Amino acid sequence: MITDRSFAADGSFQYPLADGGEVAAPYMNGVLGDVVLVNGAPWPVLDTDPARYRFRVLNASNARRYRLRLDPPPPEGPPFTQIGSDGGLLSSPITHDAIDIAPAERFDVVVDFSRYRRGTRVRLVNTLGAQSTTEVMRFDVLGTDRSDESSIPERLSESVAPLDRRRATTTRTFLFGQGRAGVWTINNKPYKPGTPVATPRIGDVEVWRFITDIRHPIHVHLNPFQVLSRNNKPPGRFDHGWKDTVDVAPAEAVEVIVRFTDYRGTYLVHCHNLEHEDMAMMADFVTV
Repeated sequence: MITDRSFAADGSFQYPLADGGEVAAPYMNGVLGDVVLVNGAPWPVLDTDPARYRFRVLNASNARRYRLRLDPPPPEGPPFTQIGSDGGLLSSPITHDAIDIAPAERFDVVVDFSRYRRGTRVRLVNTLGAQSTTEVMRFDVLGTDRSDESSIPERLSESVAPLDRRRATTTRTFLFGQGRAGVWTINNKPYKPGTPVATPRIGDVEVWRFITDIRHPIHVHLNPFQVLSRNNKPPGRFDHGWKDTVDVAPAEAVEVIVRFTDYRGTYLVHCHNLEHEDMAMMADFVTV
């Protein structure tokens, strides 16, 4: 779990609140910290054996995106093998030189430290950061246990068959932007509990189109989705598998296909930049 926070000299948590308890106006776009924490520890160090390690990575930051790289990279081949996404295993593994991860996104990856010489110090860095936020953590390849005989299967899951767009009963468009007085809105309206923007039926498949002004990581509760397109082009390399959060770039239109199963009730679609979410960029949908 990777997050960024700010602390006072005495170690107490700092957050820019206004007098009324809301986030101070200069931070409406999102609060960024200057200390990177991994599982609650600042810039930790993990001693590793020369073996494969599986990491389930969650971006738990309020607003910060990360581009994660290993420094130095392994001598041969990409450093990361992705085997899972927000909603579970991929159909087959994908390799990455770096991982772009937005707030609330999850990546299930394997790193093979046997490709490094013993004694190598491998930094996990954030190339989107500056100064202290370029560092995330460090792996020291100090162990001697070479008994790892694991391998990554070529086929991981049979449950990620692409949903057929022709099955969609409707297409809905959601505009994510900033309204009057700095309030964050969906379809030009701030959050109003009990006023759903969609009422899909159990068993329906729908296409949801997300359009943004600036960058927003958009999260749908309950039902995972598959990314269909970005600006009418194929999905990106970080869009594979079952997702529940998709990072939408400024002035981008992303289409996802959602399958509504199992549970009726009221759920949320919202921006997972927490300052945007808490300042009204969310909406109800009701599965009937």
